[in-house]
Amino acid sequence: MTAEHQDSDCLFCKIVAGDIPADLVYESETVIAFRDLSPQAPTHVLVIPRSHYPNAATLAEGEPATAAHLFDAARAIADAEGLEGGYRLVLNTGPDAHQTVFHLHVHLLGGRPMGWPPG
Repeated sequence: MTAEHQDSDCLFCKIVAGDIPADLVYESETVIAFRDLSPQAPTHVLVIPRSHYPNAATLAEGEPATAAHLFDAARAIADAEGLEGGYRLVLNTGPDAHQTVFHLHVHLLGGRPMGWPPG
């Protein structure tokens, strides 16, 4: 991760840097994933780019290959977690969508039936 693609005040950048511990379940050159500290399902993993981007649109513009890899990683994690019955991927963008950490993260939720509508 280059200096221009990290934020020293960002919680997730600190996890990427190893300054804050996390229960990692996946790592690649561009993506990491770790278990959510406040799980909303039996499986709740956050999949994030190593680079700091506030949302999916900015990641897709800045690093389109990493954006695609984020979803490949989510599928691999779901397979490893035994979520053959299905899973949900959630991306919150902006305060009105309840985004609280402004470093793009995909919530991978599974292990129970999901209701609809989601929010």
